Amino acid sequence: MSDLKQPLVPRWSGTVESALELRLLQTTDLHAHILAFDYLSDRAADTNGLSRLADVIRTARAECQNTLLLDTGDMLQGNPLGDVYASQVPWRKGQTHPVIAVMNSLGYDAGTLGNHDFNFGLDFLEHALSNAAFELVCANAALHLGARPCDDRTLLPPWTILKRRMHDRNGVCHDLRIGVIGLLPPQIDIWDRAHLKGRLHTRDMVETTQAYLPQLRSAGADIVVVLTHSGISPDNGQHRMENAALSLAALPGVDAILCGHQHRLFPGPAFAGIEGVDTQAGTLHGKPAVMAGFWGSHLGIIDLTLRRDEGGWKVSDHRVQLRQAGHHHTALSMPSDTLSDIDESTIRKLVRRTQARTRRHLDRPVGHSSKPLHSYFAIVADDPSIQLVAAAQHEQIAIWLQDRPERSIPLLSAVSPFKTGGIEGPDHFTQVPAGPLRHRSLAGLYHFPNTLCAVQVTGAALHEWLEHAAGQFNRIIPGQQDQPLRDPDFPSYNFDVICGLRYVIDPTQPPRYAPDGKLLNPDARRVRDISYQARPVLPDQWFIVATNSYRAGGGGGFTTQVAMQEVALPVRVQIHEVLAGYVSRRVSITPEAKPVWRFAACPGTSVVFDSAPAAAEILPDQPDLRIEALGPAPGGFTRFRLYL
Repeated sequence: MSDLKQPLVPRWSGTVESALELRLLQTTDLHAHILAFDYLSDRAADTNGLSRLADVIRTARAECQNTLLLDTGDMLQGNPLGDVYASQVPWRKGQTHPVIAVMNSLGYDAGTLGNHDFNFGLDFLEHALSNAAFELVCANAALHLGARPCDDRTLLPPWTILKRRMHDRNGVCHDLRIGVIGLLPPQIDIWDRAHLKGRLHTRDMVETTQAYLPQLRSAGADIVVVLTHSGISPDNGQHRMENAALSLAALPGVDAILCGHQHRLFPGPAFAGIEGVDTQAGTLHGKPAVMAGFWGSHLGIIDLTLRRDEGGWKVSDHRVQLRQAGHHHTALSMPSDTLSDIDESTIRKLVRRTQARTRRHLDRPVGHSSKPLHSYFAIVADDPSIQLVAAAQHEQIAIWLQDRPERSIPLLSAVSPFKTGGIEGPDHFTQVPAGPLRHRSLAGLYHFPNTLCAVQVTGAALHEWLEHAAGQFNRIIPGQQDQPLRDPDFPSYNFDVICGLRYVIDPTQPPRYAPDGKLLNPDARRVRDISYQARPVLPDQWFIVATNSYRAGGGGGFTTQVAMQEVALPVRVQIHEVLAGYVSRRVSITPEAKPVWRFAACPGTSVVFDSAPAAAEILPDQPDLRIEALGPAPGGFTRFRLYL
């Protein structure tokens, strides 16, 4: 594979039909996981990391002479290494972001952006991408919107054509033009509003792609590959869909689609039952598609067979597969001119200084905890780990408001558990032992770079807020045993607990809201008996709620149903820093779970949920809460029974 440096080979000679194999390799949702390393436990990990994919990439390239390595976003944020690097302001001119440095060394051909790549702001993003040695494209994020998508002034080039000299089955060279267009969820202007308001605008992914496809073909693209930081959901025609890969695949002129964002695997059973999705063949509306997990867990591979006739190159066959990081595959051939010398040890050397700096930062002491902190039961009971974050948020907002009229308004604090297992596995829980608290410990408690915000809401809006959060649970049938409690499509970071209130959640009632915030059952109410200081919350009563920038911006689908008015604050501070200040001022803390919420009693009814195996040894000691361990569950979890 090489860029064109010679006169182009004619497209069609009118003689024997040509056929060649083109392999597309995909990574996605790396989230700064360069190395196979768990920063929170300060030890090596085995299951993920771009370095663990180096040999897999090398082998996959060796098997096919014509390959492209592509990424579908969320590269820069997601673990302490990425966060510590971003905190170094100002960034040195000419300095290459460690993730980009490794991607350069691996020889990526192109990539697009994901929503979390904007978490540190546009200035940081510009710095991080400045030394990328591969093409970066994004069609639906614009600095200025025109009358039509093609009139926009986009943040990055909307598309590119990768011109590559490739060999067909007979060894004949052909100059192939691969059109690549990039797309991301348009909701980034909500999720990162604090960074992007007035600076960046977004468009619907499908209408944007429709507008640019003729340009790609007119510019000579032989095939078109869509790089989308977007997942797979039913094709319902909704405008500005977050997970629009299925709708994109239905567009004429799209030949292959590389997905991401959902941290899942495709081909695979996660998307079974969706019309237009073939979970075994790996196709969306018959087009080859792949989604390669997260954190470098897998390499996605799409093999295309291209045939050329008088109409140009066309995809005549395809095969989709996933290969797990760290698993060795025997290459069919090893042509030396297609292989990179980059392996896991080389990558470790590339980021040695950044790795050491990150570990030094995380090892800095902050305070001491007399008890362990964990999130094993944060979905089913009051939890000290998230209440610690809530207390830190509450204290800082109270300080900022102490000389302002708003100080007379009741102040609450909304928090959610981020690490509750799920698709990330049984190690994805907050696990902080008793003893010294370091920045490493706080990263386990709050690992997103969200800033602290405050919003003013009515009692009626609080009720809607809590109803949205209560969508975390499946509907439970009274009198039945061991029903699955959690809705797997509802992310735990949208299960907000509003500390300062008392309330009851009744999962036997239908959910009022869908996971995306859509009103499902207008007459349904799961949350009841909401009180503040032992008095019922009135619909027209005003409150201020300490929360994070994601929620204050309407993230999680809260925008349309929860009326929030953001309160102006003197500065923007990351919640991690607020938490560090709170702990350090106290030197030593004794975490306790204060009563906030509980499930409604439902005699004769039980539910089940999965948590970490270690949770079986430390069942919560709370009145009216009966939990028992049932034993191993799929995926390395332990299953628990909760009696309602």
